[in-house]
Amino acid sequence: MCCVMAQTFTLRMRQDTRAALERQAEKTRVPKTALAERYVEEGLRMDAHPGIVFRDGPAGRRAGLASGPDVWEVIMVFLDEGRSVEGTAENLELSVRLVNAAVGYYADFREEIDDRIESNRKAAEEAEAAWRRRQALVSD
Repeated sequence: MCCVMAQTFTLRMRQDTRAALERQAEKTRVPKTALAERYVEEGLRMDAHPGIVFRDGPAGRRAGLASGPDVWEVIMVFLDEGRSVEGTAENLELSVRLVNAAVGYYADFREEIDDRIESNRKAAEEAEAAWRRRQALVSD
């Protein structure tokens, strides 16, 4: 997706849809063509992976379960559980169906999810290191 040359695509849409897109683009400060492309991409992914939605947050936009945690969080537990869907479902108190939805998304977008897991692990390590530095100052 990032390294593929964009091609022109003409799209007709209802006036109210276009106005809503323009309002959202202005609100989020994202060019309307980039926002429309994101919505199409995410819509195609959601069609291919029922139960997956996309949400914004402090760490950026990411895939999540419609009624649960982010996909990367489920997959992190899935990998820690030795790739056991049942173990992951039990650990996270989710249905097997929801864990399977996350695993299906991971199968198609592995690099995206692996990158998110790695970023989270680095952030956790940095936070722990900072905490230890502060504790060393307090205990002196």
